[in-house]
Amino acid sequence: MAINLVDPDGLPKVDLYRQVSIASGSKLVFIAGQVARDADGGKVGEGDLATQVEQCYLNLGTALAEAGATFDDVAKLTVYLVDWTPDKMPQFGEGLARAAAKLGVTPKAPLTGIGVAALAEPDLMVEIEATAVIE
Repeated sequence: MAINLVDPDGLPKVDLYRQVSIASGSKLVFIAGQVARDADGGKVGEGDLATQVEQCYLNLGTALAEAGATFDDVAKLTVYLVDWTPDKMPQFGEGLARAAAKLGVTPKAPLTGIGVAALAEPDLMVEIEATAVIE
C-alpha cells in the first residue's frame, strides 16, 4: 500500500481522520472538488448537508476507481463547507458514515475542513477534493 496513515504521539486523536499520511507510491492522483451532483449533473440533497456530504464521497469513490485507486490510497482530503459552524459536525459525520457504508470503506486520510462563504452554485453546501498516491 502506498499510504500509511498514523496518529503520532503528542497529537490529538480524531475519529474522522488521521493526523499524518506517509506516501510511498510513484503516481499522484489529484481529484477535483466533488459536489452534490449525480452522474447526470442533477442536484442531490438540496438543503441537506448530510446527503450532500454522502454524494461528495460517493463521487470521490467513482473518481478514485477511474484512476485505479481506492480510499486506502488517499493521502489528503480538503473539505470546503459553506457557513461552517461546529454544530454541523454531526451532519457531516452522518453523511460520511452513510457513504462509507455504501462504499464498504473507512476513509481516514488527513482532512482539512475550511469554512467558506459560498461555492460555485448557491445550492452547494460542501465540496471535497482528494489527493491519492498509487504504485
